[in-house]
Amino acid sequence: MTSHPILAAWVGHVRRVPLLAFVILYTILTGGPFAWVALMSLRTTPEILDAPYALPSPAHWGKFADAWTRSSYGVYFWNSVIVVGSAVVLVTIIGAMAAHALARFEFRGRTVLRLIVLSGMMVPPQLVILSLFQILLQLNLYNTLAGLALAYVAMQLAMTIYILEGFFAQLPQDLFDAARMDGYSDLEIFWRITLPIGLPAIATTVVLNFIILWNEFLFAIVLLTDDTKRTLPLGIMHFMGAHQLDVGMIATGLMISIAPIILLYACCSDLMIKGMTAGAVR
Repeated sequence: MTSHPILAAWVGHVRRVPLLAFVILYTILTGGPFAWVALMSLRTTPEILDAPYALPSPAHWGKFADAWTRSSYGVYFWNSVIVVGSAVVLVTIIGAMAAHALARFEFRGRTVLRLIVLSGMMVPPQLVILSLFQILLQLNLYNTLAGLALAYVAMQLAMTIYILEGFFAQLPQDLFDAARMDGYSDLEIFWRITLPIGLPAIATTVVLNFIILWNEFLFAIVLLTDDTKRTLPLGIMHFMGAHQLDVGMIATGLMISIAPIILLYACCSDLMIKGMTAGAVR
């Protein structure tokens, strides 16, 4: 009789082996390149070319200061912070308002409007890049950080509305009825009820939009030409050509660009998981 629990536990461990093997393989495939770039960021290009997979000996921590000051990474970094930060703020506010209206209000043409807005998720960015170029040129916003930020807002607005509307539609109607009885206006209901309760979903869209826009390359290379206005992905590409492929400094720049994403995800991961799983159980 005592062998049955032991056998059941053994069978349970055996069944977990494929899952554990998959997790280990996935960790190696995704974490391996990151670890390799991290090690290369502490080595010089001659050291990397001599032994690509060796450990840094010694570790050149001063490369980060050199990349920030001497290689214009600092300028590119703050350009990305300005563009991506302003775009994420705008797309979050506009998308949350639009999602709240689509989820809570009944009006003629709502279904058609929703289809038009969400159709933006099906349009490839390459298809609209020429139109955006012409529009920004006519508005004197071409080759400006403001123009690129507005293009980013237009690019991510459909996905933001899609995610937030699904979350806002699940909020109990009683909350909004009680707020109206207390004399709240529609705008006050949005700011005092919808936004605080929808914080997990909003955090999800903020993290997703930040990651996508921080790494965006196509719009930036078409809509920016001035070297002093380049974002970080463009700066890394330009640095490659201008300095004859300095692999060590490129790896250092990549680690600088990865740091904000890791920090943002570490701070908002709990809210992001709650927002992504909020619709699973009502």
